Amino acid sequence: MSTALILALLLAVLIGVSLATLGSGGSIITMPVLVYVAGIPAHTAVGMSLVIVGTTAAAGSYLQSRSGGFHSRAAAIFAATGAAGAYAGARLTHLVAGDTLMAIFAALMLLAGWRMLAPAAPGAALRTCSIPGCAGAGLSLGVLTGFLGIGGGFLIVPALVLVAGLDMKRAVPTSLAIIAFNAAGGLAGQLRYVSFDWALTAAFLGFALAGMVGGSMLTRRVSAEGLRRGFAWAVIALGAAILGFQAAARAGLV
Repeated sequence: MSTALILALLLAVLIGVSLATLGSGGSIITMPVLVYVAGIPAHTAVGMSLVIVGTTAAAGSYLQSRSGGFHSRAAAIFAATGAAGAYAGARLTHLVAGDTLMAIFAALMLLAGWRMLAPAAPGAALRTCSIPGCAGAGLSLGVLTGFLGIGGGFLIVPALVLVAGLDMKRAVPTSLAIIAFNAAGGLAGQLRYVSFDWALTAAFLGFALAGMVGGSMLTRRVSAEGLRRGFAWAVIALGAAILGFQAAARAGLV
């Protein structure tokens, strides 16, 4: 086993920690680790990411839902429409180049992070999850899940906060359930086009699940506002890093 692969597996622990504490961020870590550290082609990494992130999110949703805060209405609407959108979106993955996939991925990260840092609109906390609003958001995010191989949490969490009116403490376990369903729909679509190393995927999953267990213990000690701001800055930093790497690669510097 190469040093790069060992490092990639160790970094997979952060996938679980991020999902447990923020209800998102798993794919933000998974895709760069698989592509840039483990050296897996971007199109193959999409399917692997869906398995790793989706299964870890399912486990996390179960763990955290037992302590309350799970919003079943939002989860059901987002999951039902998101899974369908993810299955359809998987077809789009193979219409664009790998570096384009990563650039789109990073741009969405920057947008989501910036939006989460913006002051909440008056009355935002009073919003409820209406069927038209949440279904539209869920379908759109599902398409992105299948397209980019992401659980979509870094977009689902802002949507739950801004569209459904949830605070971060409720958005986290709700987001994890939605991620699991979206990832399943996206994986079903991806398997029509690609195959990948299931043993290696299982190894990444094992490390991610270990991180999920540890991260779940931290959620009770951090405030909702602290989670929101920490999440936003982490997304912005990683999005900028990916765009920087893409620019350096085009210039032949890496």
